[in-house]
Amino acid sequence: MIAGAQGGAAAAGQVERMLHQVAPGRFDAYENLLVSLAEGQVWMLLWHGRSGAPDAQYGSMQIGGHPYAPCVSSPRELAASGWTRDHEVVSGRDIALTLYPDRCGLWLNPHAAGGGVGIPWADLRRIAVGLDVLPAGPLQIAEPSLQLPQFYALLAQAAHATPAVRALRNAWVQPALGEPYLAIGVEVYDGAPQAVEAVRLMMQQAVAGVPDGLAVSTVALGDPYDPVALWMRANAPAFFDRQAHAGSSAWGPR
Repeated sequence: MIAGAQGGAAAAGQVERMLHQVAPGRFDAYENLLVSLAEGQVWMLLWHGRSGAPDAQYGSMQIGGHPYAPCVSSPRELAASGWTRDHEVVSGRDIALTLYPDRCGLWLNPHAAGGGVGIPWADLRRIAVGLDVLPAGPLQIAEPSLQLPQFYALLAQAAHATPAVRALRNAWVQPALGEPYLAIGVEVYDGAPQAVEAVRLMMQQAVAGVPDGLAVSTVALGDPYDPVALWMRANAPAFFDRQAHAGSSAWGPR
């Protein structure tokens, strides 16, 4: 066995070990499973075609009205599943990149006792982007209750001086694991690199008004996959709106 194959087998074994530890309410075990999946590989079940062929199609299953692509975690589980069609071995990160843009999840070992474990597309997005970059779900999202007049005053001043920024919204986010944080949703007129850099500088100016110990994160409101951005667009009125408040010097959270 070549070194790469040995590494893949070890990673697959780690996925299976973490899979057996997942249980309701065990967010730590589920997070460990995501870490193993990001570093490992899975055996995708092909409904049509052969591995590597342009017409190859993954299997599909509906759980709770949401689509998932079924897979197994090892050659042993592939044999146990009784799957008679072809399959494809894919790294966890690559399958996450493939599935999440279509809002399709991944279902591990659906043949196993208890039905296996499903990874929703939002968590596949975390694997694709980086588990250390995006917060662990499920997320509890609500309107912020903290009074931060200095921070919002600095933020409004900086936003007014940043023409790329169209609007700002906010939310209080409590991840399943980790500390809660204040999310600032930023809507820009375009996503050019210059606009991204302008937003970074804007937040850099405003964080001077953040109390010690409070985490603040910036969220792109134009991201169609970010759950915090989706919540803010649906539930959080803009506390800064360049068009609605043109010429006004008073902005702040509702």
